Amino acid sequence: MSKGAFERYAPFIQEYIYRKQWTDLREVQVDACNAILDTDHHVIIASGTASGKTEAAFFPILTLLEQAPAKSIGILYIGPLKALINDQFNRLSELLEDRQIPVWPWHGDVAQSVKLRALRQAQGILQITPESLEALLMKRPGDAARLFSDLRFVVIDEIHALMGTDRGLQVLCLLTRLEKMAACSPRRIALSATLNDYEPAMRFLCLGTTRDAVAVGVKAHKRTIALCAESFILPEDPKAAETLTDAYHAFIYDQCHDQKCLLFTNSRSDAESIIANMKEIAQHRQERDVFYVHHGSISTLLRQEAEDALRENTGPAVTAATLTLELGIDIGDLDSTIQLGAPFSCASFVQRLGRSGRRSGKSKMLFVDLYQPDESNPFDGLPWVLLRIIAIIQLYLEERWVEPFEIKPKPYSLLAHQTLSTLMTYGELSPSALAGKVLTLPAFQGMIDLEEYRELLRHMIDTEYLGRMESGGIIVGLKGERITNHYSFYAVFQGDTVYHVYSSAGEIGTLDSCPTIDEIFVLAGLAWKVESVDEERKRIYVCSIKGKRIPSWTSFGGSIHTKIVQRMRKILQEDTQYDYLQENALTIIQKARRLAQKASILDRDIIAFGDHSFFLCPWVGTKELQSIKALLLHELKEDLQIRAVSGGLHHLEITSGLSMDAIMSAMKTLTVNQLDPSIVLPPQQSPLIDTYDYMVPTILLQKAFLLNEMHVKDAINALRTLRTQEI
Repeated sequence: MSKGAFERYAPFIQEYIYRKQWTDLREVQVDACNAILDTDHHVIIASGTASGKTEAAFFPILTLLEQAPAKSIGILYIGPLKALINDQFNRLSELLEDRQIPVWPWHGDVAQSVKLRALRQAQGILQITPESLEALLMKRPGDAARLFSDLRFVVIDEIHALMGTDRGLQVLCLLTRLEKMAACSPRRIALSATLNDYEPAMRFLCLGTTRDAVAVGVKAHKRTIALCAESFILPEDPKAAETLTDAYHAFIYDQCHDQKCLLFTNSRSDAESIIANMKEIAQHRQERDVFYVHHGSISTLLRQEAEDALRENTGPAVTAATLTLELGIDIGDLDSTIQLGAPFSCASFVQRLGRSGRRSGKSKMLFVDLYQPDESNPFDGLPWVLLRIIAIIQLYLEERWVEPFEIKPKPYSLLAHQTLSTLMTYGELSPSALAGKVLTLPAFQGMIDLEEYRELLRHMIDTEYLGRMESGGIIVGLKGERITNHYSFYAVFQGDTVYHVYSSAGEIGTLDSCPTIDEIFVLAGLAWKVESVDEERKRIYVCSIKGKRIPSWTSFGGSIHTKIVQRMRKILQEDTQYDYLQENALTIIQKARRLAQKASILDRDIIAFGDHSFFLCPWVGTKELQSIKALLLHELKEDLQIRAVSGGLHHLEITSGLSMDAIMSAMKTLTVNQLDPSIVLPPQQSPLIDTYDYMVPTILLQKAFLLNEMHVKDAINALRTLRTQEI
């Protein structure tokens, strides 16, 4: 046992460690103990999945509270998922079962009676989602001030899932509002498994405070990994394609049916589809059905059933999941994970890889791709998904790289939201007092100037989201009251209109669109027939039936970083034989390399395929390519005589009235006003991207689109440096 840290823990924690029969503390736990007990800094605990981060945070924090009990809630735990809070509640309850330190879960599924007891006692640990914290501060400011008057620590779990998002900025705003409201100054402890650049994360954690931050666990919990990638080539002939698809599903079944395994997909529809096929194979082979589905449109009860099956000590269990099981819910020691297709980011890959081998220290992950070649042009003929799989794996093996996060330059949607929330908390405020409370929040300080805020307030008053009193004070307007009185207001991430699906056994999950009477669809891995629809209450009543139609949900895909795309290009350039590629995948990559060389697409970013048509593949990320497309369709349209722009995820097909040489010549001297939204938008168009953009005036929405969604500078650099001949 690492006595230095162990002996510093409170006696009840030492006893807990003895009961668990731990023989040693992990390095991250020792480092976190020293950082928390010996400094007054904020602390980031950044180490791999199942490296003991939760204990690393709570053992020293609870030791300090044992020595000097707080007079209110002493620890505020913020989790991004209700399921994660429920999981941590069970773990902390076991740790504190013999202590007088209560643990309170607080989210939309928690009974009101539990919340009222927490308010009365105002002691111990409160576990909450960002949305429930928003509701608490907005609706119960007096209770919040009392509840957190002696708050010592805020623990933010899975901080990487919050950084660079409106939700993460919302959390920082809420913490600043809470500290002002309760006159407290808690230390922040952040947990993450996927950070590689700690400086930006530490700056993010410190926003709105005067404390410094330190990071621990940087080198902790090394593990071995076993990776494998296989691809199935889908032929054009329909009958042959059906046979190949059956072989693809049988391959996946053979890899997982006798294990504890997670099947990761990039969409809810794919999760439902693969489990429907796994169940069909199990039935055909007369083998046990051990298959479950876990995603955001499955009911809490059914998600819990999937988690419990994985957590059981005996017997196989296979669950297809999206990002809902990517985060740190304890689902026990899995044998392996399988990724269908490729994740969009290295960060997602690291999270998913870490879900297996939590106890053994050996993580296993299989990638499986179903690839259908399209030889109509050289770019569509490339196996982009397999290339992304290899690129992400190589970036992890070579550099342990994950995507850096970006703080949104112009979070106007969140600004409108926090303006309404602040007025709901304090009532009527003068314009200067309102600006003083809102513009000093971390998300807006240095980002939003006073004139921009005036523009927003004028628009919100004109559109009745805000009201102006005769005294000059500002209040929540009629439209604003309707919005803030609905529970959905507490969330700043984009939500969809959903229909709740019920059978005689209870709720099954949700759909984004309403099916017709007698329509059959699959949800939670089972087929259902629609019996009736309650349109007013958004409820669909179903009965069980046989069928395989998979419903579709709204999906926005993912953004791929330029570094991943450039590594994909390098794969086509090099002769490396990656050990983890299986026979089909290796064959596909070798063929792709020959195709790339034959078409000269590695040496040329722009290739003519007609007198005035050409392909453009600058090997940049999603945002950069979309910025190039927007520039061609707007700012550069007349000068380059652009007639049409289309294309895929990595290349564009362009038709112009100019020759390719003339196009290239114009690109070399390209100059644009990078702060003018008209370079990427037509006049008066105001894209609604974020949840509360409908409350933002057009002039600000255009600026937000330019600065938040586009990477114009990088796009211009890519256009200026296009290559047209071999190097």
